[in-house]
Amino acid sequence: MSDPPDILGSDDRPAFFPIGNAGEIGLEAPQNRLGTPVRTWVRALAGMQKEALVINGATGRAWRLVSDEGPYLAGHDQAPCPLCTFITGMVSSYMNEISMLARARGLDVNDLELTLANHYSMEGSALKGTMLGGARRPELTVGVAADADQADLEELVHEAVAASPINGLLRGVNESLFTLTWNGAQIPVGAVKSLDGGREPDPGPHFSGVAVGDAPVADDLIIKVKPADQIEGVPGGVNTSLQESQSRTLHVQARCRLRADGLKVIHENLFRPIGSEFRFLSDEAPESGGQGRAPDAMTYLSAGIGFCFMTQFGRYASITKKRLDEYRIVQDTHFGPGNADPVETHVYLVTPEGEEFARKTLDMGERTCFLHATCRSDLDIDIDVTTLV
Repeated sequence: MSDPPDILGSDDRPAFFPIGNAGEIGLEAPQNRLGTPVRTWVRALAGMQKEALVINGATGRAWRLVSDEGPYLAGHDQAPCPLCTFITGMVSSYMNEISMLARARGLDVNDLELTLANHYSMEGSALKGTMLGGARRPELTVGVAADADQADLEELVHEAVAASPINGLLRGVNESLFTLTWNGAQIPVGAVKSLDGGREPDPGPHFSGVAVGDAPVADDLIIKVKPADQIEGVPGGVNTSLQESQSRTLHVQARCRLRADGLKVIHENLFRPIGSEFRFLSDEAPESGGQGRAPDAMTYLSAGIGFCFMTQFGRYASITKKRLDEYRIVQDTHFGPGNADPVETHVYLVTPEGEEFARKTLDMGERTCFLHATCRSDLDIDIDVTTLV
């Protein structure tokens, strides 16, 4: 079997860009429930490469983002992995909340640096159906230089973190909801929780009509700082995440600072498995206090969930050596101050392998998705506030 083509590598467009014709292609946000409704379309391209279209209903702004995997999943490493996109949204949201609360309290912050570490696990056999992804408590270190007591700074940080929308996905058990469409026909889901009501239309036909918008954006929204090392025969090395039976942990880290122009600069590292280092830029829309020059926190967060879920479909088909010709999702996320609704996802699979394989693919996708595991796990966050000198 030949290697999958590198579609992203041959695409002349930027990896991330604002969408100029979201309404024309039918990209509309879901009904507002909590304050920030986000709809994400994701389609598989080839291999582990994926493309997402994301619209934030609170601002009406839409972005196109892409994702790839490194050598651990036989990817082309042309774009950040899903966990890196997700952690970028997390740390960006925490920076938003801490900065806003500090301003509201009249605290003069001279410097602020956030370092966030996320850890995940994968255990079991894909062929036996026992493989299960897990999420562990995030670890946030907040370095701050401000004329304030340590106790006051710690109180501020804890309150700001609790006010972040990501808190709604971390705290409590939030089982995701799904519909399933196989070869054009909606069929009952299997072990996952069913989403009541009708399905959203298949987004497949709309991706080809996406136009680059003319909204002003920052240069180099995303760059690869350091490519992944191609190492074989070691944990986290080449093809290790494609093994049928696994018992491993994952570690991704993001560091965030505010640039002089107000943009958030995020450096992320995938330490385990062995991945690349990417640098992201993030900015909120003018409606939320920014200038809209880069994707906002909830756009990154939602895209990361969709990318990670889709990766599991491709991996499961690869491990089971089954044909999965096309796979796409429409995903709705709803965020408010400190809370969020369960993730709702409409899954579209095209495969000749049969209805039961389609159901099993969805079941295993949910079981092995690290970010759906994050949603269904009650995770407190470890916070350490330090003084920058």
